[in-house]
Amino acid sequence: MLRNSKSGYGWIAITFHWTMALLIIGMLSLGLYMHQLPQTEPATFQLFQLHKSIGFVVLTLAVLRLFWRLINPSPRLPDGMPPLEKAAAHLGHAGLYALIFALPVTGWFMVSASPWGIPTILFNVLPVPHLHVPAALGSQEEAESFFKLLHEYGAYLLIALITVHVAAALKHHFISRDDTLNRMISAAPGKTDN
Repeated sequence: MLRNSKSGYGWIAITFHWTMALLIIGMLSLGLYMHQLPQTEPATFQLFQLHKSIGFVVLTLAVLRLFWRLINPSPRLPDGMPPLEKAAAHLGHAGLYALIFALPVTGWFMVSASPWGIPTILFNVLPVPHLHVPAALGSQEEAESFFKLLHEYGAYLLIALITVHVAAALKHHFISRDDTLNRMISAAPGKTDN
């Protein structure tokens, strides 16, 4: 089943979810590692280029995933789920989507504002133009610092949301014993589809 049903996800949504999960966890790990490296090392430069390249892949997948979600709505949450938990689930997903878009965009603005003027070349093949940075943000250094702060704190917030997301999935699987986690692992028909 490629498309979502009322009670389960289809293979396209599942593939988007796990591909992006792996890329984002890799990006967060790489970002934390790069944060402690000397900026002037040639190896650091290559890691930054890789980080930026994967960031554009994540942004592209996020756009495609959002489009897929708009034309193929998510299954409804389990019937026995308390209203407060449902609200938290919707807010958590909205936060994850917002940050999945915000991190690549703030990274792109940060690179665009940098006084170093280092180009972004995706996987050493495709050049990406810099974005126009509003003059209201001050000098290039000030604008770069602003976007760097947004990017860094956004990454920490994303780590926190992913942790809560995983904990909630495990809670549903082991404590609530519903099929919330199973429907993101398998496209088999859900309980209400049979």
